[in-house]
Amino acid sequence: MPHASAPSETTSSAPLLVACLCAQWCGTCTEYQPLFAQLQADFPGARFVWVDIEDEADLVDPVEVENFPTILIAQGTQPRFFGTVMPHLETLRRLIQSSSAPDARAVQAPEVLALAQRLRAR
Repeated sequence: MPHASAPSETTSSAPLLVACLCAQWCGTCTEYQPLFAQLQADFPGARFVWVDIEDEADLVDPVEVENFPTILIAQGTQPRFFGTVMPHLETLRRLIQSSSAPDARAVQAPEVLALAQRLRAR
């Protein structure tokens, strides 16, 4: 069933954003990138974004990314998860599923909310 985006859509029906914050020099990130991309097929309504925190520092600041991979999942403009994860396909799959559930808790950090909004707009 096709879903048209509308300005008045509720958070639970808004598209899911899954962003991976990594660095080009990170060997773990290099190995993780194809797995991250592979999940797009499992979540066709979601937008997957790979962000190099050094190349796109202006986009990421003032959020501090200290470990890799760091994942941001947002439903609409509301962040549902922000943190470092184990670089395993199944871990991210389960995290996306739980973060997109209607009862998923929101991340309250203002800088993460602002980052989700910047990523949505780009």
